[in-house]
Amino acid sequence: MDSSVLADKRVLVVGDCMLDQYWFGDAERISPEAPVPVVRVLRTDARLGGAANVALNITTLGAKASLMSVAGEDEAGHTLRSLLEASGIESLLQTDPSIKTTVKLRIIARQQQMLRADFEDAPTREVLAAILGSFNEQVERADAVVLSDYGKGGLNHIRQMIEHARQVGVPVLIDPKGSDYSRYKGATLITPNRAELAMVTGSWSSEEELRNKAQRLREELDLKALLLTRSEEGMTLYSADGELTVPAQAREVFDVSGAGDTVIAVTAAMLAAGADLQEAVRIANRAGGIVVGKLGTASVSYKELFEGEH
Repeated sequence: MDSSVLADKRVLVVGDCMLDQYWFGDAERISPEAPVPVVRVLRTDARLGGAANVALNITTLGAKASLMSVAGEDEAGHTLRSLLEASGIESLLQTDPSIKTTVKLRIIARQQQMLRADFEDAPTREVLAAILGSFNEQVERADAVVLSDYGKGGLNHIRQMIEHARQVGVPVLIDPKGSDYSRYKGATLITPNRAELAMVTGSWSSEEELRNKAQRLREELDLKALLLTRSEEGMTLYSADGELTVPAQAREVFDVSGAGDTVIAVTAAMLAAGADLQEAVRIANRAGGIVVGKLGTASVSYKELFEGEH
């Protein structure tokens, strides 16, 4: 795909954004206070996380991204806004002074995650209502919509969002959470992983049983397709046309955090640029294979993804 086609397309990302903080250091001794390692922090890093990482993946690929989410009036919120601006993402953030910006703090030593600490609050109803009003305006200038549900309360109006996007003919892709998938009815595509799908359909013991469960859920929810991400087994797309399985790319897996963000971001960007679902999924699978070879939440450039094609 030509990069100029992507450059003209806009993806609207809505959902739970967060700040991913990394503290890197050495762990060479055990604490005298408790049987835990002592990490001497040598450097820190702050990255866009959650829905913001989805938006980052879209802009890194070369398309335009607008992010609609909620942040607090705090240091983490200011950092988040600065990172969005530096990344070329159009910020449509609502400020809720009554909450803390969601932060995931990871402490890493010897290339291993020693601890993760989460700081989070649910946004207020008034701010979420403002998000819905803004969404109805913004969706009409989008070529695709990603609803990035991290279960933090930022998508309370998801049903109305799906309905409005359908009315204006914009495809809606959803990274789902929880066990109530009825809220995603009418979306174009949902992208659960194996554990997320099993939570909704129950477990399976064969490919045939999986196929039946996935297709039944797709039909019940009136989805165009369901994309199951399967780690080392690649991904399977279930649609009215049947199924398409793309095997995982043979790369060393270094860190899977954020790989789901990359998959849905690349799929959305490709659909926005006119690719069909099968082509979009093949390209997204390649992107996922690249990003798991990087540390932490990461993204994939156009050059990395299409190297050797031109």
